[in-house]
Amino acid sequence: MTRATTVRAVLAAAVLLVSVFITLTMSPRLGLDLQGGTRMVLQAEDSATVEANRETTDRTLEVLRQRIDSLGVAEPVLTRSGEDRIIVELPDVQDPRQAAAVIGRTAQLSFHAVQGATPPRTEPESKPESETGSGRLTLPDEQGTQLDLGPARLSGAGVKDATASFEAQQAAGWTVKLDFHKDAGKDWTRLTGEAACHPAGDERRRVAIVLDEKVISSPQVDPSVGCQAGLPSGSTQITGSFSAKEARDLALLVKGGALPVPVEIVEQRTVGPTLGAAAIDASAQAALIGAAATALFITFVYRLFGALAAVALAAYGVISYAALVGLGVTLTLPGLAGFVLAIGMAVDANVLVFERAREECQDRPTRSLRSALTTGFQKAFSAVADSNITTLLAAGLLFFLGSGPVKGFGVTLAIGVVASMFSALVIARALTEIAAGSRFVSDYRGVNGIARPGSVRTWLTRKDPQLFRKPVRWLVVSTALVAVAVAGIVVRGIDLGVEFTGGRLVEYSTSRPVDVETARSTLADAGFGDAEVTTAGDGDISVRTGKLDNDGEHALREALATEGGETTKVRDELIGPSLGDELRRNALIALGVAVFVQLAYLAMRFRWTFAVASVVGMVHDVVIVVGAFAWLGRPVDGIFLAALLTVIGYSVNDSVVVFDRVRELWAGNRKTPLATIARRAVLQTVPRTVNTGMGALFILVALAVLGGDSLADFALALLIGIVVGTWSSVFTAVPGALVLERRTGAPPPVPGKASRRARAPRRDPLDNGARV
Repeated sequence: MTRATTVRAVLAAAVLLVSVFITLTMSPRLGLDLQGGTRMVLQAEDSATVEANRETTDRTLEVLRQRIDSLGVAEPVLTRSGEDRIIVELPDVQDPRQAAAVIGRTAQLSFHAVQGATPPRTEPESKPESETGSGRLTLPDEQGTQLDLGPARLSGAGVKDATASFEAQQAAGWTVKLDFHKDAGKDWTRLTGEAACHPAGDERRRVAIVLDEKVISSPQVDPSVGCQAGLPSGSTQITGSFSAKEARDLALLVKGGALPVPVEIVEQRTVGPTLGAAAIDASAQAALIGAAATALFITFVYRLFGALAAVALAAYGVISYAALVGLGVTLTLPGLAGFVLAIGMAVDANVLVFERAREECQDRPTRSLRSALTTGFQKAFSAVADSNITTLLAAGLLFFLGSGPVKGFGVTLAIGVVASMFSALVIARALTEIAAGSRFVSDYRGVNGIARPGSVRTWLTRKDPQLFRKPVRWLVVSTALVAVAVAGIVVRGIDLGVEFTGGRLVEYSTSRPVDVETARSTLADAGFGDAEVTTAGDGDISVRTGKLDNDGEHALREALATEGGETTKVRDELIGPSLGDELRRNALIALGVAVFVQLAYLAMRFRWTFAVASVVGMVHDVVIVVGAFAWLGRPVDGIFLAALLTVIGYSVNDSVVVFDRVRELWAGNRKTPLATIARRAVLQTVPRTVNTGMGALFILVALAVLGGDSLADFALALLIGIVVGTWSSVFTAVPGALVLERRTGAPPPVPGKASRRARAPRRDPLDNGARV
């Protein structure tokens, strides 16, 4: 065993040990669509400048955090998104009406005179006591002392600004400075002047600052302030044993209460815990069955080396899962689907290597198995790198231009790509190189799986089909397919999901079966005549409406319960019209950027004719997938967008593999016609295309059959995309490149940097003079 193989084996073992440790000691962070709960996206009121907008949103965030804490929600998550949006996640909250009522209130800040105080209570905290008509309150202060408060003397609207500062010269430490509006400043002077009439240390010398019926601070008026004199009307300072964080938080709370910030719910999603549990179980079953089928398939095709690749595939699953958990990535339903999908994609690199090694064994039967395997890794590296980079570009677009769960899919896909490359180029290589060093594996050619050509390669060699004598014919067939898809878009139209149109989509589970017509009639009688009612699988009812608030949704559910008995909400999505427009715009931008980025990358890596032909094939695939969904009447939503961008990555992957082989063959045979070169390249790469496609199809069929309604459309889009992507990479991109080359008359590639890399092995930094 060489030094390089030893290093790879040690590195693989170390990464696996760390991954297993993380897997056993840390739990995944589940999104609300997997654990159940409510997710809201709030839009803060616009401000004059970006800086003011960000500051206003931060203050609103702190106020909302206090409100949600009062709901008693376990582990709520509040984050700022962009300049003026706040994302609120409330686990286990199934009725968003209470949360929306609390979130929608503006901050109620008030200043009170303290009438007296009693020691802290030992019994459980009770609600604030108030005397009807007097405005008097009894509230606990920061130490639990019950303060008897007089009526509010000053509201938060009178506070102009609140800032935290450190007073080193006066030894006061961190303080909070309040600036008042003119009239409010006079009220503050009177309030503190009356409090100053009581002796120092007397509870009545305190002024209570109350936010949402909670005392956030109750400072004593400084002894230097005289009776009826009060503090200056312009500003004042609140001193105490504040830490930097406490002072800043207090300033934010006071200022947030002083500047009421209206917020609008632009997105709201509620998922029942049963739906989340079912999605996890379904995805787990799909992953196990699909991965097992894929492992059996590559073992059947590549014998021992296929079995070792299956072991590397299992290691990939552990590593990618540990990376998701270790990085704290929130695992959403689309992200879970992306994790499952990446299992199938992880096979691609191994298939590329094994097929190149088979070619070496076929061309030079006397060479050693280890040498053929090493050359296979070296020659496959360029295609592996290019195809994975294009997938990473698609994942990046999903993250930066997607929203919500689609971002999670992009992160999961990116982690999967990196983990799959490590699995193939380090783990699988170490295992196969160790096996290749065995005399038994080398001598028995039927055992190792690469010393003999596969059935697909044998059949192609015998038939030698002449594919590209008239490339225009293939383009005519592809054009006809696109025309059928466009006809579906024009005739049937695209059923844009609620995410892109705005509105509300709710799914209900009823204790008694209710057919669609009965449900539609019942809702029409209740005043919801414009509601679209369909079945959602397992007898559930799906209702889609335009603008509908939470009270309206509650009334809709009550109306449905008259026919269906006990009615449980299992899914609820509300998208505001402004957010729908933005998401639709971002979706178009994502597709446009995807086309441009792929074109630029391919033009840089290959000839511009190859790049244009690949992008034409990519657009061909996108149009056909969208057209198929139009003909089938399936919704086009954010999950579909994630699938579509994945199809783009897969389509480009196939084209990259084919054109990488064309570039290699053409650079070594400059006088051979390009049509002949292209035919040879396609025939040499067909085994890889078939085997990789089959690996991905096992996973997707498992997702489509076992994943339930939540993943069915996602899997369907990818199934269609893989089929048309395989077609376009051979019968659209390659003929397109041939036509472009004929019309431009460009010379064949001169052996240079790219072709030298294709012909001359790169030195492996882990080996002592060995070639990889």
